[in-house]
Amino acid sequence: MARSVADRQVRSRVDEPLEQRPAAAVDMIADPGPLGLAAFAMTTFVLSCFNAGFFGAKSPLEAVVLPLALFYGGFAQLLAGMWEFRKANTFGAVAFTSYGAFWLSFAAYVKFVAPGLGAGAGSATGLYLLGWTIFTAYMTVAALRVSQAVAAVFVALLLTFALLTVGAFTGAGGISTIGGYLGLVTAVLAWYASCAGVVNATWKRTVLPVGVR
Repeated sequence: MARSVADRQVRSRVDEPLEQRPAAAVDMIADPGPLGLAAFAMTTFVLSCFNAGFFGAKSPLEAVVLPLALFYGGFAQLLAGMWEFRKANTFGAVAFTSYGAFWLSFAAYVKFVAPGLGAGAGSATGLYLLGWTIFTAYMTVAALRVSQAVAAVFVALLLTFALLTVGAFTGAGGISTIGGYLGLVTAVLAWYASCAGVVNATWKRTVLPVGVR
């Protein structure tokens, strides 16, 4: 008897028109974009302060970047990327997951790999950054269809990666320093996009424009 009742409930559920069914659980997930952008912005800002030379060359304070890269830039962005997959946002999923993995791999590279490379460290770092420059280049093309705010972040990030790549390959400190300043611009733009996402969602209206396409 109980089984027949359950069967009727299942059949009733299947026959129910889609428009009358409750919203899917994915609709109840908060937008993970502001989290991913904030994590990316803060980690980029701190690292870029050192790349720009604000604390001198080879400052021991640079070690502060690693835990930030591991837990905020890395894990927090990775989580944001997974939630973007859940929301069926291909761009956000690929971007946040990839850059989360970038910060995780960066922390591991600086801590465990680079110290043992000796004279070859510059070329290895340049190759590492070149790969991320290429990835950022095609993500920038996609970002042009997301919003003006996100597009600005990716254009600045592409220039940052390109200059840091050249600086690593050539050993030209001046180029890397310029890349550090561009990284600061990238961080500010990412913070703005994150702030706009949080503020607009909280106020339920456009307080900070992002130039949606």
